[in-house]
Amino acid sequence: MPYSDLPLPELRTYVSAVTEPDDFDDFWAATLSETRSHELAPVFSPVATGLTTVDVFDVAFQGWAGQPVRGWFLVPAGAEGPLPCVVRYQGYGGGRGLPHQWLYWPSAGFAHLVMDTRGQGSGWSVGDTPDPEGSAPAHPGYMTRGIGDPATYYYRRVFSDAVRAVETVRQHPLVDPAKVAVTGGSQGGGITLAVSALLPDVAAAMPDVPFLSDFPRSIRLTGKDPYTEIARYLKIHRTEVGRVEHTLSYFDGVNFARRAAAPALFSVGLMDEICLPSTVFAAYNAYAGAAKHMEEYAFNDHEGGADAHLPVQLAWLKTWVTAP
Repeated sequence: MPYSDLPLPELRTYVSAVTEPDDFDDFWAATLSETRSHELAPVFSPVATGLTTVDVFDVAFQGWAGQPVRGWFLVPAGAEGPLPCVVRYQGYGGGRGLPHQWLYWPSAGFAHLVMDTRGQGSGWSVGDTPDPEGSAPAHPGYMTRGIGDPATYYYRRVFSDAVRAVETVRQHPLVDPAKVAVTGGSQGGGITLAVSALLPDVAAAMPDVPFLSDFPRSIRLTGKDPYTEIARYLKIHRTEVGRVEHTLSYFDGVNFARRAAAPALFSVGLMDEICLPSTVFAAYNAYAGAAKHMEEYAFNDHEGGADAHLPVQLAWLKTWVTAP
């Protein structure tokens, strides 16, 4: 795809026009307080997979409203710990998948937790976590579920689950709780930004081509799903634009980035038509942590660096979570 966004020098200085609700911090403090009023109750059940280099556990913990969330936990076979850990969040429509898909980080000596995303897991990888919450009328997909109010919006539940995933892995005896990093691509990158703000003591954040960022620009200029779910919703609900944008401001990666402190490695595909480069740079340029880097993939679309980016992440992450 040809370049269709701002020139690179302008991307590197672009500032989002997203507004920040006056009660943003209070909203999320209350959300996490409500979530934590339920027991975390983590369970790690060993799974026989036939794999010999890693030990695999089926994970269950209580997320938003005490509702069960699933995941995979993988460690190097026979590890004694404490190990640094990478928590991964999934892209839009994907679930936790299958254990053998997640061998990279445990093969490099890390513990690895892959969180299921509630209600998803039938798009490109399998999931096992339902979303029991209902919704007002919504466009097919997840982007408009409960979008009339921040309290009912779908991603309030997802971001709460994601915080609890970190809290879950920190309780495992093989994990060094001070060396837990968070990562994910697209939707997983947006979740990573949220967690890096809601848990400012994570060791590092690695958001790849992050989705859920700079909503005012994304829903107007991006011609690809999932952002167009919101545009199509507003095409029908013509009088709801202000209300919807107010809701989205509580979930915008830019507003979370302003509160994040952990070292961060971002990535962007400069030909990305889903998460426009300007919306990725919007979060990066707002990111409050002093130690941050953007890895630019000049001729890539939404795949960004894909598997070629993993060694970049590994080399960068060792700077922050494996030093004695």
